[in-house]
Amino acid sequence: MKKFPWEQAMEIGLGRLRLAPQDFWRMTLAELAAAARGVGLAHARVSAIRRTDLEALTRRFPD
Repeated sequence: MKKFPWEQAMEIGLGRLRLAPQDFWRMTLAELAAAARGVGLAHARVSAIRRTDLEALTRRFPD
């Protein structure tokens, strides 16, 4: 499974969009991608997660 690019996501959310940290961490990935596209960061796309990856994440982070 590929690691999620958190550094890039934080650069977009906290740096380019200037979101407060609490607002950034409350957003879904789809919301972050939409906000990024809204300010012209067209490369910010979200794709659906595969079921196997979702199940692995659920086992790893059961909360």
